[in-house]
Amino acid sequence: MENLSSIIQGIHHVTAGVEGAQEDIDFFATIVGQRFCKQTVLMDGDLPIYHMYYGNQNAEIGTIMTSFPFKQVGVRGRRGSGQVKVTGYTVPEGSLEFWVNRFENNHVEHGQIEKRFGQRRLSFFHPCGLEFELVEDNNDTREGYVSDEISADYAVKGFHSVTMSIREVDEQMRFFTQALGFKMTGQEGPFYQLELNEGGAAKTVIFKHEPDVPQGSWINGAGIIHHVAFAVATDEEMHKVRHFIEGLGFTDISEIKDRYYFHSCYVRSPGGILCEFSTCDLGLTLDESLEELGSTLLLPPWKLDEAEEILNFLEPVVNPQIQKVKK
Repeated sequence: MENLSSIIQGIHHVTAGVEGAQEDIDFFATIVGQRFCKQTVLMDGDLPIYHMYYGNQNAEIGTIMTSFPFKQVGVRGRRGSGQVKVTGYTVPEGSLEFWVNRFENNHVEHGQIEKRFGQRRLSFFHPCGLEFELVEDNNDTREGYVSDEISADYAVKGFHSVTMSIREVDEQMRFFTQALGFKMTGQEGPFYQLELNEGGAAKTVIFKHEPDVPQGSWINGAGIIHHVAFAVATDEEMHKVRHFIEGLGFTDISEIKDRYYFHSCYVRSPGGILCEFSTCDLGLTLDESLEELGSTLLLPPWKLDEAEEILNFLEPVVNPQIQKVKK
């Protein structure tokens, strides 16, 4: 096998640390207009922390932003290089003026509309400081989540890309091209665009060369992206990914972990960014129907014996899309 381009399907999900749980829900589910499609808990360690999932109308792979609200336990990360710096979403062409107006009306910090790699884009910020951008792309046919305030003409469809802050380009480029099978398709100043197979939405990664930016933290904590995950079909394909990456010398790739809604393994890329590989064969409808997604707090089977402790610790949250208090 020359590289993994025939196995990796694109971005699976992106995971961040944020501050307050309700603040996070209100930002994604109300302002950005993502479907609140799963509430569960952090599956590693002993801390009972929410794990929120937000996606498009059909909660598709390649649209799911997940977050850990760390405010209750007071853990905060340090932004810097070696991290995903910007998470990009696609929106329909001609919609960015709507989003400028929406962000201003909702007091969301944002940048100016600019153009890079032939596409108009608009940066905006989560209350905890995470940076996002909207990228106009009419080639993305995925169905955005529509509300009374956001019509299909403006709705966010899913991920466009992630932008990684790196101090040195060469080894990170080598990992993404020779191992994962991405191809470099453009450079504008410090930005390098790489695309997988046919490229486009959820198949794009951007490097931002920032040689003078200090290394950011790698912990799970508020204010930073913890990892980006790339999609593979099944456990069988995952074993091929592990075998191939280990053969290149990345012997610190993790064992396959059970994340209940998918299986995953992790490797630290040369630029410092944690990359996950996640399967597509389980899914968010494993424990609730597509219509009921996000309607209640759900625990994986191995956390059920801790249910009382978890429920007593977590602050109740409101899903504004169903107007119901969760306990």
